[in-house]
Amino acid sequence: MQNIDLRTIATFGVAGNFTGHLEQAGEAADFTKVKAAQGAPKAVFPTYIPGGGNAVPEYLRIFPFDQSRIIFPQGEEKLQIEPECAVIFKATWQQDKIVALQALSFAASNDCSIRKAGASKISEKKNWGPSSKGFSSQTIQIDKFASGGVLDRYRIASFLVREGTAHPYGEDSAVKDYSYIYGQLTDWLIERFNGQQDEGPAEHLSSYLNACGHPQQLMVSIGATRYTQFGQTNFLKGGDIAVVVLYPGDVYRSDEIEKMAGSGEFNDPAISVLSQLVVV
Repeated sequence: MQNIDLRTIATFGVAGNFTGHLEQAGEAADFTKVKAAQGAPKAVFPTYIPGGGNAVPEYLRIFPFDQSRIIFPQGEEKLQIEPECAVIFKATWQQDKIVALQALSFAASNDCSIRKAGASKISEKKNWGPSSKGFSSQTIQIDKFASGGVLDRYRIASFLVREGTAHPYGEDSAVKDYSYIYGQLTDWLIERFNGQQDEGPAEHLSSYLNACGHPQQLMVSIGATRYTQFGQTNFLKGGDIAVVVLYPGDVYRSDEIEKMAGSGEFNDPAISVLSQLVVV
């Protein structure tokens, strides 16, 4: 387990890395003009950029991560958990370009999102201020970011705990079943960080990364799972607990993880769990 200080790390998310999620979230239409290869994710979006001055939008310079709370955004109604595997990468730079990404560790992430029409950029629905996102303190070291590595064993589960009952929120999914994962994902991320343009809901990431001084580490939430019927139709409200779990599927069954989510008792360091109370 590594001690990660996210305040010093540029953080991002990946849009459209599980088939069907954008359609469920009502966001597929946002990407109709974004060019992407068949089956590829749609874009990388920023969630927090440490520093960068006026070259970075002000809201992206506000630290949004909280391990225990989600503060409900004023004036909004539709808020959903986005259960994800987040990966900490070491970035290698040559001048103003990233030339390599080395995956160091992973953890459960809630890339919590506002569902609203009319936002010009994805990031506007992601960072609405302090306590708008989540990243578990229980990080797990990556032996190799490739088939046969530790992530092959892991699954993503998520739950909305409401009035003491844990409701499965995202489909229990294997990390290795992301559309892009391992080498294909890192190659694509490098291309996006260096070459993504400011078009549609996407942003010019290279200008942000250069403005904040070529950060040596990046955190990327690599995509949200599809929702269960409950998750698709139930939005967060005050008093709910949003739970995201990354667990070794060769050790635990999904019903065992659901029971742990309901009790709030996770006692295995091989499990990365994020539990956030929704505060209005």
